[in-house]
Amino acid sequence: MIRAVLTTLTLALLSFASLEVPVTGAQALGKEVHTVARTTNALTFTEKKMAFDDHALDVYNEAGLKTAGLSYEVFEKAFVGYHNFKQRQLIAPSNSVLTVIDFTQASNQKRLWIIDVNTKKLLYNTLVAHGRNTGEADARQFSNEPNSFKSSIGFYLTGKTYTGKHGLSLRLNGMDPKYNSNAMQRAIVVHGADYVSENFVKQYGRLGRSLGCPAVPLEFSKAIINTIKDNSCLYINGADQNYMSSFLDNTQAVETFALSELSPVQQI
Repeated sequence: MIRAVLTTLTLALLSFASLEVPVTGAQALGKEVHTVARTTNALTFTEKKMAFDDHALDVYNEAGLKTAGLSYEVFEKAFVGYHNFKQRQLIAPSNSVLTVIDFTQASNQKRLWIIDVNTKKLLYNTLVAHGRNTGEADARQFSNEPNSFKSSIGFYLTGKTYTGKHGLSLRLNGMDPKYNSNAMQRAIVVHGADYVSENFVKQYGRLGRSLGCPAVPLEFSKAIINTIKDNSCLYINGADQNYMSSFLDNTQAVETFALSELSPVQQI
């Protein structure tokens, strides 16, 4: 779909480019690609935003995220943040892993998704627990305060692994002041827990709860941690109408996408 958008944008820009009209076949495609590369800077923000939105929807559809229960609205927020992480060089250009947790869904639902943005594949979709004082089946209250035993929403940069009382665990760096910036101090980490399982749900109608950590099923914890460790983007969505984040800046995300996804065709 991106190629279709690029072709459309190319045709719109040809009148300004003073180039020959492309011939048919492979040569035509080559000329169109190079024309787009040369005129990327001439694209309006609206045109870049169209390409960005098209790509986001493409990833969402090809990864089957709707079927897997992730709303497009929540995915789009995470996707914008992912590109802003790249803009700030928080994650490597080659890192294509995006983790989304939606705490607006009940704990008996599979509300964690790990997506490879480049391959447009859903890597994991599983259960995840919220904090003890955040709510029972539903996550209702969030906090950044130490000893609150509540979950914290917002964007996180995954860190290094370590082995603790829960086995292999993954440190999280909270990137949103006021919302999760105390995550490291609070020891908010990804870890496995036996109270995060289908059997627990069948018995109690909900998951068990952590002290604020996004705990995952023991059977998947090592694989999940090894997939998302070492500087990847993780977004936790929650029902907090006051939540604001600089990582939701749509303008920066679009411009970063345009530079990384539209300009590089020059090298094809």
